[in-house]
Amino acid sequence: MTEPWVSVEQIAEHLGVTRDSIYRWIDRKHLPAHRVGRLWKFKTSEVDAWVRAGGAEENLRPDEKSPD
Repeated sequence: MTEPWVSVEQIAEHLGVTRDSIYRWIDRKHLPAHRVGRLWKFKTSEVDAWVRAGGAEENLRPDEKSPD
């Protein structure tokens, strides 16, 4: 059986983040997403692999301290 495509809302819920975070990660962090007309669609397995590879890690600016 093939893996279904999921929406922005579904992938945001899967990751426990906001829709705004998803759009920001598509733009700035190359979250694996596919444009279908005006909609963004995702394969959950691709997104999970991206997260495991560190794609969602926050990059601190040089003037920021890391949380201890």
